[in-house]
Amino acid sequence: MRVNYLGPALVGVDHPAVAEMDRRKFTPSCFLVEVSEEARPGGPLMEGDVLVVDEARSFGHADLVVAEIEGEYRLFKAHRAGSRCRLLPPNGGQGYFVNAQQFKGVVVRQARCRAV
Repeated sequence: MRVNYLGPALVGVDHPAVAEMDRRKFTPSCFLVEVSEEARPGGPLMEGDVLVVDEARSFGHADLVVAEIEGEYRLFKAHRAGSRCRLLPPNGGQGYFVNAQQFKGVVVRQARCRAV
């Protein structure tokens, strides 16, 4: 599923989902992405959710990670098998083996914009 880069987590990003986040708790290696319209309604990830991604963190089995595939940031679930790791789309579909340049970071927090 595609995600849109919003900017560093420490900088004041103007988005309703992160309005109440204490940005001082994030390290300089964290950035924000917004889940695109590719998310399934009613699922654990919804369009407009903001994810905090730590680019300094190593991923493990079942972590949500962001990788750059064909010039777009995409969200995956890591599936470790022995010494290799395959990234699988959260909504199903073709998985990928990525290199270090394509791997962007591990999701460490999710914020949802609630309707008023």
